Amino acid sequence: MLRTNIVLAVTGCLVCVPIIATLISERLIKANALGRSFDSTEEVPHHPVALVLGTAAGSASGRPNAYFVNRVQAAAALYHAGKVDHLLLSGDNGIQGYNEPMDMRRSLMDLGVDSNRITLDFAGFDTYDSVVRAKRIFGQERLVIVSQRFHNERALYIARASGIDAIGFNAEETGITRTAYSWVRERGARLKMWTDILLGVDPYFLGEPVTLGEQVLPASMR
Repeated sequence: MLRTNIVLAVTGCLVCVPIIATLISERLIKANALGRSFDSTEEVPHHPVALVLGTAAGSASGRPNAYFVNRVQAAAALYHAGKVDHLLLSGDNGIQGYNEPMDMRRSLMDLGVDSNRITLDFAGFDTYDSVVRAKRIFGQERLVIVSQRFHNERALYIARASGIDAIGFNAEETGITRTAYSWVRERGARLKMWTDILLGVDPYFLGEPVTLGEQVLPASMR
């Protein structure tokens, strides 16, 4: 009987602790984003720089990735509305032939954004790295972060923990955002966020400081 009670108690803890931790996490993240996350360009105060968070340009089916398309369109809308002067495009470039920042750059230029107003961060391997590097490598302490709302909520908390005064501009959501898989995946990403923040983890790659607008790309990338 005693053994059964112990097993039940341990099982209860294993079930309850993650649930309670998730609820606390959600409350803190959403409270931090309150009043700092905007859906229309008219609501966004002018900022010198927008940090655009990368994702794959194409989906597994070979079709354009709606997350990517909507983020790029949101960034272009901010730029053309005069709400930001420069775009910092941060994403993964860790595999040959896969280059999120360059894909964003090409799409934004197609949307009329001046290439001289674009700087690329090729080492934004995840959201934490992108936000932290925006300050430590690119010297930015005040930003508009561009992504979908659920993603911006997490990025804004990372920004706060990193000493960055940031707001979020929410790109249009997609139907995929509402799936159970996406919800679970985002909860896992938020758990990793807490680990990174509490342990003071450095980005995977740092490197030398970069001044916005002075980046020289190889000829093959222009």
